[in-house]
Amino acid sequence: MVNSLFQLPEVPLVPVRNEEAGYPVARIFCVGRNYAAHAAEMGVEVDREAPFYFTKSPANMVLSGAETPYPLGTDNFHYEMELALAIGAPLFRGTSEQARAAIYGYGCALDMTRRDLQIRERQKQRPWDLGKDVENGTVMAPLTRAAEWGSPDAQRIFLNVNGEIRQDATLAELVWSVEEILCHLSQFYHLRPGDLVLTGTPAGVGPVVAGDIIEGGIDGLDPISLSLTDLR
Repeated sequence: MVNSLFQLPEVPLVPVRNEEAGYPVARIFCVGRNYAAHAAEMGVEVDREAPFYFTKSPANMVLSGAETPYPLGTDNFHYEMELALAIGAPLFRGTSEQARAAIYGYGCALDMTRRDLQIRERQKQRPWDLGKDVENGTVMAPLTRAAEWGSPDAQRIFLNVNGEIRQDATLAELVWSVEEILCHLSQFYHLRPGDLVLTGTPAGVGPVVAGDIIEGGIDGLDPISLSLTDLR
């Protein structure tokens, strides 16, 4: 057996409502342009042939209530409020019924984005990693078990900055439903417990600066918050 040269950070855990144990995060998949109004405000159209994805590193995840520095290399740091779903059972080439049964729980998430870098790379047809996989750039609120919350329907999803509402929509506006996302994604990956899927953000995204307090929520789920400091 080969010993490790150094110790890696521990697997991040997301708290679960009414549970002592946390949900360990192994992979984070994100759905792009899953609200038509958000796609329009970004100057693009929704791809209605199939969902598309990017990934974020679990090592860059923080929990709701964190205070994090304004990130390096950007002058246009954006919030994106999202519904996250947590996989609780293996799923490969699943049906809608199997996809629904594989969901362990749901939670509020923030997909923080260096928008200037994302747009720059997109215009050059390059990957979005610099724009999307930002240190401290995935924020997770505690999860709620699927059986306790039900399923996405027309629940309100919203976000405010310093008390001013910026995003306000419903989950009924999702272009691709949770089941459709998982059925499609499971054609390419063996989804398994530890996988988080962020399902996209509604219209109203915009920049934040050091000193801002970001707060969001989805009806029936634990709220989420993030405070930005000016330390770099």
